[in-house]
Amino acid sequence: MFHVKHSFQKQQPELLFEARSLFRGEGAMNLNHSDRAQVLVEALPYIQRYYGKTVVIKYGGNAMISEELKKAVISDIILLRLVGIHVVVVHGGGPEINELLKKTGKESRFVNGLRYTDEETMEAVQMVLCGKVNKNLVATLNRAGGQAVGLCGLDGGMLKGVRRQEDGVDYGLVGDITEVNPKVIQDAFQDGFIPVISTVAQGTDAETSYNVNADTAAAKIAVAVGAEKLILLTDVRGLLRDKNDESTLISQVRLSEVPELVGQGIISGGMIPKVECCVDAVQNGVHRTHILDGRIPHSILIEVLSHAGIGTMIW
Repeated sequence: MFHVKHSFQKQQPELLFEARSLFRGEGAMNLNHSDRAQVLVEALPYIQRYYGKTVVIKYGGNAMISEELKKAVISDIILLRLVGIHVVVVHGGGPEINELLKKTGKESRFVNGLRYTDEETMEAVQMVLCGKVNKNLVATLNRAGGQAVGLCGLDGGMLKGVRRQEDGVDYGLVGDITEVNPKVIQDAFQDGFIPVISTVAQGTDAETSYNVNADTAAAKIAVAVGAEKLILLTDVRGLLRDKNDESTLISQVRLSEVPELVGQGIISGGMIPKVECCVDAVQNGVHRTHILDGRIPHSILIEVLSHAGIGTMIW
């Protein structure tokens, strides 16, 4: 029923990094000519398959904090764009929000895994996500040779939502997305830009902005733009049969298998909302969704442009 991949070739990240260097005309690493050719041969059918298609990447976790991992993600995104793949980057910014709230003497509070967002916290969320984090990420992409443009869900009425109402639980100004207008994203594609999106939504039930979960927003955006792939970067290898044993990685899960895995407790805790986002995306037209370990350098390239898919694919 499931196919478990125990490991991928240790050489793979180096080979794919070399592919990035080759495409960008940079110097070769320590690979011989045959190895370099093999990189391109392996990548070619995937480049052909995804040329002109859209990949939505939810960027967060350690991949957003570690400078080494950040450079790897940035180079992956730029390479995908250089070979003709449209990339949308949807980002969070939890640590930065926590830092700003701490500086202002405001305690971070979470309800069922979501940040309780009162008006003061919403101001911090909007300031950090739409400002500092978004613009720093755009600048990093541009400095590395990409062409990125920063957007937030308020721009062009991209993300609209209502206040979350769930079994009488009060989340404050946390929103559920009710509508995605992809025009501003499509305009960015036409102009050759990589759209980088922060997840603040315009309220339709009140004159306010809402804090929206980045995984959920990425899934909704992927559906709206007709994405071929949705990639959620996380701090775990993917879905594990045994959460303490990374060799039990489940590499592929069909939608029909999800309820059984939930019942067995294999999909549990923080993995439940991520899987739910993937299920929602696939049910609404996204061809493949992937939960990837953002702690692995170049995990995006390994998944998209090679035979050695990693993480968990839900389809």
